[in-house]
Amino acid sequence: MGNILITSAGRRVSLVRAFVNELKHIGLESKVFITDMSPSLSAAAHVADEALEICRIDNDLYIDSLLNLCIKHNIKLVIPTIDTELLKLSKYIKKFNKANIHILLSNESIIKITSNKLETHLFFREKGLPTAKIYQKDSYELPLYIKPIKGSSSLNNYIIKSKSKISKYHLENKSLCFFEYLDHDDYDEYTCDMYYDKTSILKCVVPRKRIEVRGGEVSKGLTIKNEIFDFVKDKFSYLEGARGCLTLQLFMHKRTKDIKGIEINPRFGGGFPLSYFAGANYPRWIINEYFFNKKIEAFDGWKENLLMLRYDHEILVNDYKE
Repeated sequence: MGNILITSAGRRVSLVRAFVNELKHIGLESKVFITDMSPSLSAAAHVADEALEICRIDNDLYIDSLLNLCIKHNIKLVIPTIDTELLKLSKYIKKFNKANIHILLSNESIIKITSNKLETHLFFREKGLPTAKIYQKDSYELPLYIKPIKGSSSLNNYIIKSKSKISKYHLENKSLCFFEYLDHDDYDEYTCDMYYDKTSILKCVVPRKRIEVRGGEVSKGLTIKNEIFDFVKDKFSYLEGARGCLTLQLFMHKRTKDIKGIEINPRFGGGFPLSYFAGANYPRWIINEYFFNKKIEAFDGWKENLLMLRYDHEILVNDYKE
């Protein structure tokens, strides 16, 4: 049957555990491997069945190293987890397929769109999803939100409420873009975990209200079935080239219920464990679809109003040697 590899696993303990548990539940003897630059210092490595060391993604040897590891360890399904590897891996899909290894990725065209916030905004508007305004740097309204055109973390994100806070760096840095600021006093923020089958049909969507965020990742969240749920099912019922888990970030006005698109990422999000514990079993669906070629049925029966409160936890390693 083959094994599963979760790349760049890092701190994704819950995601790795989910795949380990689902393989056991199904009764497969397959293993969950992870790759990391420093497996001994990766929390997820210590809950995986096996951990493999690999070079940096931007290393010219990365693709061949990954392929060789997959062949050596009978890995048949690769699940990427971070933005920086998606586009690179998408260019080598056929190379892995020749070795009977499947990389769970959306099409390269989707990855290119979602990795660029300006392209993402155009894509949203084509789907009938309004967005925050994009300003020219010589013509903007305060307050505004400055963020990189590329990248999904909170690095280089700025909330600007006074013109005096706009620096030469903001104005001259071509990688930064000026957006309308959507105030959390007026808007609630949501991330939607969407599951697309092999034919790019939406089978499940779980809106998660982002109550509190730390370092760009949700620390307090709530599953909720409101206007967002119906909106996403209507606008994103089919997304050509989409496969597996995609995360869609939206803002909804508290009073008017107007919805605006922020970004979309073609991978598991850091807050996915909440959707999983609510019953949206994407790991099992992935195993069934890609190992057994089973059809995935539409699923709306996840648990509403499930609150997730995150906290730091320790993994202790005995007799560790540097």
